[in-house]
Amino acid sequence: MDETQTEKTVPETAGEATARATEGPHSARTTVRRGKDRAMYDDRMFGVLDAGMVAHVGVGTPTGPVVLPMAYGWIDGFLYLHGAAGNAMLRAAVGTEICVTVTILDGLVIARSPFHNSMNYRSVVVRGVARAVEGVEKNEALRVINDHIVENWASGRLPTEAETRRTLVLKVPLTEMSGKMRAGDPVDEPEDLHGPHWAGQLPIDSTWGETISAADLVSSVEPPPAVADLAGKNLP
Repeated sequence: MDETQTEKTVPETAGEATARATEGPHSARTTVRRGKDRAMYDDRMFGVLDAGMVAHVGVGTPTGPVVLPMAYGWIDGFLYLHGAAGNAMLRAAVGTEICVTVTILDGLVIARSPFHNSMNYRSVVVRGVARAVEGVEKNEALRVINDHIVENWASGRLPTEAETRRTLVLKVPLTEMSGKMRAGDPVDEPEDLHGPHWAGQLPIDSTWGETISAADLVSSVEPPPAVADLAGKNLP
């Protein structure tokens, strides 16, 4: 959905990321080349990061490139990822250039000709060097990642030191990023507009279901408000 150049550039400092959100492309390799009218370089990119739930993380490893879906969170100009300390892909990512993509599918676009079928979507691509974090920043990053999905960090048992040691947390500066989105009807050939074929959209609405308590849960324990309040609500 987003095509960029691959030459290397020097990332800016992380503190400049949000300030530059409205200034256009952050680098040559994060400039949208195809479908320029759908590009986003402003605060809408952060709206996509807020609304998304899963990031696809691409890393070059000794055995070849790997892309895995991961939970994430972001704050203060950095995107955070986490996994087991023994995760080979995450360990290979430390100190190297990685690519993180967040995509939200909003619907199918059905054209009069299958050649013009498409999708309505919102997406963000982040490129940068991943760094491991420790100490206070690591604990805060774990909270940010958790609360990005559901804000129940404070209502559960906090991770122990041993659990935290077994977790690898990476951060990527939000200094090289671009967004792209599509919305609306298909774009058909003029000669097809009065033909016999249907054209339109099939929206996708994602909704949280009702909570289901664990089979071994003590019956008197209720879901925390942050979890219970999501039931029945649409995702952004």
